[in-house]
Amino acid sequence: MADRRDLNQLGLNAGKKARLHRILHHHGLRNGTALFLPYDQGLEHGPRDFFANQEASDPHYVLRLAVDGHFNGIAIQIGLAEKFYWDYAGEVPLILKLNGKTDIPPSDHALSPLHAGVEDAVRLGADAVGYTLYVGTPAQSEDFAQYRQIRAEAQRAGMPLVVWAYPRGSAVGAKGGRSSFYAVDYAARTASELGADMVKVNFPHPEMRTGVPPSYDAEFSAQQAIDAVVRSANRTLLLVSGGERAGDQAMLDKARASIRAGATGLIFGRNVWQRGLAESLRFVERLHDVLSEAKPRAGATDPAR
Repeated sequence: MADRRDLNQLGLNAGKKARLHRILHHHGLRNGTALFLPYDQGLEHGPRDFFANQEASDPHYVLRLAVDGHFNGIAIQIGLAEKFYWDYAGEVPLILKLNGKTDIPPSDHALSPLHAGVEDAVRLGADAVGYTLYVGTPAQSEDFAQYRQIRAEAQRAGMPLVVWAYPRGSAVGAKGGRSSFYAVDYAARTASELGADMVKVNFPHPEMRTGVPPSYDAEFSAQQAIDAVVRSANRTLLLVSGGERAGDQAMLDKARASIRAGATGLIFGRNVWQRGLAESLRFVERLHDVLSEAKPRAGATDPAR
């Protein structure tokens, strides 16, 4: 099992280090791992995602779930943060998503426009900001320029920047697809080289090889693939997404492989809140069990020293 990255290795300014320390060591298991609850699907996918559990359409319900499930943070858009987060401010860290788009236009020219700024995150008491970066689309240049603005604001404010690194577009589809080992590995490396503090990726699928570069057109196990993705992220903390809801054991196996590879944590949304409350909390407990298996960093000291 690989060592996880330590905050002292990341070249962070004092504000970013303090906020990440609070997220990783004052919430959740408090062992340097992270379990985040994303709740931006109402914008990104539409209300259909709440059909499986109508209670989840109520932000109060999901925020309460984040608190009761001992999550390290919840990721929400600004409208929900302004109207609902104040009820739970301080009880669970806020990751304010700064951009987002609807699922209605075609994704080949995908660009997630800004609708909030780092100043909003500071005002709302957030511990981090989130940015969706689409890797591989024709709109990439515009996306990178928009991202540069947010990265500079986050650096000035000492606010950790979490990047949702999503391969998108027909060029990605022609080279293995958005969940291929090649695409996920490239997305993790891109976010790292563009200055993300954390990067969220989907679990890589090494069996998706049609059209991939020769280096990726070989037999890789799932563990080898996620090991490589963590290496590509290097000094950017890696979060692995639960993706669309699937069988529990398959999701837990992917989560365990990610933690063994040295990922910092997991970010599971629909896989959690599309269930009833009692079932959600039972599944969250199983995710915490996986995170508790994380190998302590060599030479790590008590964070409460």
